Amino acid sequence: MSNALKGKIAAVTGAASGIGLACAKAMIEAGARVALVDRDAAALKDVCAALGAAAVPVTIDLMEPRSVATMLPQILKIGGQLDIFHANAGAYVGGEVVAGDPDIWDRMLNLNINAAFRSVHAVLPHMVERKTGDIVLTSSIAGLVPVVWEPIYTASKHAVQAFTHTVRRQVAKHGVRVGAVAPGPVVTALLKDWPKAKMDEALAAGSLMEPVEVADAVLFMLTRPRNVTIRDLVILPNGTDL
Repeated sequence: MSNALKGKIAAVTGAASGIGLACAKAMIEAGARVALVDRDAAALKDVCAALGAAAVPVTIDLMEPRSVATMLPQILKIGGQLDIFHANAGAYVGGEVVAGDPDIWDRMLNLNINAAFRSVHAVLPHMVERKTGDIVLTSSIAGLVPVVWEPIYTASKHAVQAFTHTVRRQVAKHGVRVGAVAPGPVVTALLKDWPKAKMDEALAAGSLMEPVEVADAVLFMLTRPRNVTIRDLVILPNGTDL
């Protein structure tokens, strides 16, 4: 799929590591210039140096509205337009509700829901004005199938699904495609809260994926003919029972 995104300007949030970094790398390999958006300036500097001139660091704290307001202007400096926006940044909290910490829930909900929605809102008028664009949100299989060991995370991803498909229907008339990639468990820092026994069991059973496998799915979504929208792309490891 070399050069499938040649001439495109893309932006990926949460791009300093994990799925976001893998997706940014895949887009660059397909010919795009990519704004890697993250709050970790040091990590961005390192990964962009490794990826080369097509990778541009954009340091944004998605939890701060004033910071988000500067995101699109910084992206437009790269190439004067934005063709692809991947709202990927997120957090994970699992475990029993009865033993949970609502303050930790609040931060995850704010990032997974409010920050994601605000970031899409920040770039959408530009795409609507240009009558073209792609928005991909990183959802989860938990957004389609309630996962019993992660009820708060599941609720956040159900919100992402609802947002994705209502916005998709609003902006399709403007030539903007909106879709969600919904992976099962992926080996990223988001799973650091998993109990060691559960992680060992998942690895042994083959029920975890690598970020590059999600990146391949996102690239598939972005390279469909413009008359086709991939509404949801669910990607699961063979060993999962979800």
